[in-house]
Amino acid sequence: MLEIVHLTKKFGPLVAVDDVSFTVPAGEVLGFLGPNGAGKSTTMKMITGFLAPTAGTAIICGHDILRKPLRAKRQIGYLPEGAPAYPDMSAAEFLDFIAHIAELINIADIMHQPIETLSKGYRRRVGVAQALLHDPAVVILDEPTDGLDPNQKHEMRGIIRAMRADKAIIISTHLLEEVEAVCSRAIIIARGRILADGTPAELAARSPYHNAVRVALPEAGDPMIAGELARLPGVRSVEPANDGDGAGWWVFPRGPDPIVAEVAELVRRRGWAVTALRAERGRLDDVFRAITMPEPVGSEPHRAAA
Repeated sequence: MLEIVHLTKKFGPLVAVDDVSFTVPAGEVLGFLGPNGAGKSTTMKMITGFLAPTAGTAIICGHDILRKPLRAKRQIGYLPEGAPAYPDMSAAEFLDFIAHIAELINIADIMHQPIETLSKGYRRRVGVAQALLHDPAVVILDEPTDGLDPNQKHEMRGIIRAMRADKAIIISTHLLEEVEAVCSRAIIIARGRILADGTPAELAARSPYHNAVRVALPEAGDPMIAGELARLPGVRSVEPANDGDGAGWWVFPRGPDPIVAEVAELVRRRGWAVTALRAERGRLDDVFRAITMPEPVGSEPHRAAA
């Protein structure tokens, strides 16, 4: 439904987007992740035809955004970051025939209120409503929950999940919680290039904490316990836990297989006074930092990960 083909954007000597390619089929919610300045918004603007690429193109429902821009844009619903709206108009005037969308986005109470008087969260909702007004096949949302309170974020995520069945959706964001909450797939971009592409679970599995076991103790960690844990066949290392969750140890697996059953059995046999024991599935924020941190001068560049 949406195909991005070797998109590149240069601003003088600066390469803002560097040969980016990916596809988004119907039914998929893609989280487009990256730090500030990574090239996320520039990519979104090229996909939607707001910015001409230096090279490459975007194909929306079979229509090339460069060769058939009107046909392509009819298939797109776009919420840009800081979406503009006429401040002296009411939400009803701005959206016009939006009655069915108004219920979905939950803006009926403010439909006749001037947009300039609305909170940032409600302005964002109005922006999402206008992006969905023509029932587009492809929906591109740049920071859709920006300015929303926790209840509004919950509602917006529900709307996105409800839309996903028959639409291709891209959410450009730097919020990892957003990706874990609504996305079926995530791409991490930095310095204009795609550095990782996979499901949130696949990316989280790249964390050093994937399948690690957190053993919590009532007091400072006993070195004897750490020593016995370290001698388990599936254990690579044991390290003190200094994460604000109380005293204890992190037990890291030697390979990809889970070790929580092995650790739990040892705890049971020894009768240790353990207050909690849990397995980690991986930390997306660790993976994000490892991938997007600037590379040391002289190092080899990252390659895109499938």
